[in-house]
Amino acid sequence: MRKAKWILAVVAIIALVVLLRYTIFAPDVIEVRTATAERGLVEQTVTNTRAGTVKVRLRAELSPQVGGLVVALPHREGDWVESGEVVVKLDSRAQRAELASARTTVEAARAQADEACLAADLAEKELSRVETLHARGIASDQNLDLLRTDRDRTRAGCAAARAAIGQAESRVFAAEVQLAFTELRAPFSGTVAEVSTEIGEYITPSPPGLPIPPVIDLLDPASIYVSAPIDEVDAERILVGQAVRVTVDSRPDQSFPGVVTRVAPYVLDVLEQNRTVEVEVELDDAQSMVGVLPGTSADVELILDRRDNALRIPASAVAEGGKVLILKDGFLEERTIEVGLRNWRFAEVLGGLESGVKVVIARNSPNIKAGALAEEKTP
Repeated sequence: MRKAKWILAVVAIIALVVLLRYTIFAPDVIEVRTATAERGLVEQTVTNTRAGTVKVRLRAELSPQVGGLVVALPHREGDWVESGEVVVKLDSRAQRAELASARTTVEAARAQADEACLAADLAEKELSRVETLHARGIASDQNLDLLRTDRDRTRAGCAAARAAIGQAESRVFAAEVQLAFTELRAPFSGTVAEVSTEIGEYITPSPPGLPIPPVIDLLDPASIYVSAPIDEVDAERILVGQAVRVTVDSRPDQSFPGVVTRVAPYVLDVLEQNRTVEVEVELDDAQSMVGVLPGTSADVELILDRRDNALRIPASAVAEGGKVLILKDGFLEERTIEVGLRNWRFAEVLGGLESGVKVVIARNSPNIKAGALAEEKTP
């Protein structure tokens, strides 16, 4: 009877311990964020160390070659202009007057040339007549010599008069050039980004050694490209022709495919900054970035290699040494995997993990470790 009571007491104690173990003293269940190992695309990428910049290849800051009073501004900021269109017009009255004077000089030079050459023709005819008379013994040698000298003199006068025509026409050309300088024309088709003058203002061309702000900033948005600094350790892995993805802060939900067109032949060494190599990227479709302003910051992701249908998990799930935590039967278990390609989003699993396994993607607590009781965190 006593033995039975003792056995009942022991059973009661054990039951109480078990009850306490799974109630009051039960370990807390840790909520963990997980992702499922699945098959998909994995890329090995390199990204810029600092923000890149959206630029345009066709951009010109324009100023007239001569000073003058602004009398017309046919286009304002945001206007599209075709190549050759006037964007600034200066007062040209003085240049037009100079051109008219030069043209008058040409007409006078032509008239003088006609007169001089007629005199030369007359002297040639007179010499021919006297040479005939001299052959008959009628004209003297002295008279013949005088006529030959007059013939040569009038010929020279005709040539000089004709040269004066060319000189006068050169003055006309110079006057036309000076007149053309009063109209500033677009060197290419593009958008007026900025106008820094107004009608009625006097503008002066920039003399050597003294920079003066331009009056028109013109750019072609279709010539857009991206320049970005890449860490020097990745320089030898970057090649012209590699595919890239470009993102800009102003369009966070979009990425723009492109290709590397230039890798700088030197490492940029700037004080207090990591040494970098400048990379230039052309977009596959420049029109897709119309509206993104030059000067906007951009990020470039260079695609070095890619695997389709690879077993992958989020890169954040992989700790140092290829360690991962998996959620299995309510407990966390640590495994070591073999990692293949990897970028900031995904890591390729070459071994140590099967498809469908849930891996922990965030270890934001010291309690998240192998052996811990855990459950998947609900969204």
